[in-house]
Amino acid sequence: MLEQFAQFSSPVLNFPYIRRTRRNHGLEHATITLLTPRGYRLSGRSDDSGFVLIGEVPPELVEQAANDALRRMKQGEHRLAVHPNCGTNLVTTGLLVSLIGFAGLGGSSRKVSFNRLPMVMTAMMGAILYGPALGMKLQKHFTTAGDPGDLELVNVRQREVTIPFGGTMTVTRVNTRAG
Repeated sequence: MLEQFAQFSSPVLNFPYIRRTRRNHGLEHATITLLTPRGYRLSGRSDDSGFVLIGEVPPELVEQAANDALRRMKQGEHRLAVHPNCGTNLVTTGLLVSLIGFAGLGGSSRKVSFNRLPMVMTAMMGAILYGPALGMKLQKHFTTAGDPGDLELVNVRQREVTIPFGGTMTVTRVNTRAG
């Protein structure tokens, strides 16, 4: 059903800005996937002109991993675009749990809501178990693109950013363009 909805939504999903963002999101995931086995813990965020990685990793390793990821995706490893720790999975799970809570407990007296609580909690646990799988499917069909098309790496730049309450974090920007 999601695949059919994605096909129906293809005019929007293929709008140039959205397509570039989805491709960069997929490349971000693939890059993180290649860096994770080396012991790096990263998070990221994508846009139409590239992506940002937050975490301490040498910029030359980010560039190497991004180039390897792009090459592998262009050779058909489209599954690299979907990542289990993506925010899409978290948002999907959170939304499902919230909807179940509102539907199950809303609009009733406290006594009725309290009596429904075991059923609502059971449904919420199901949503917590099913949400990540649904999030993976949403990534595959909507929020990422496994085929990078004519995407090219432009450059990789790294900087230290001061965070509130002291300290710094390493931010690496990977810029891309459509060829």
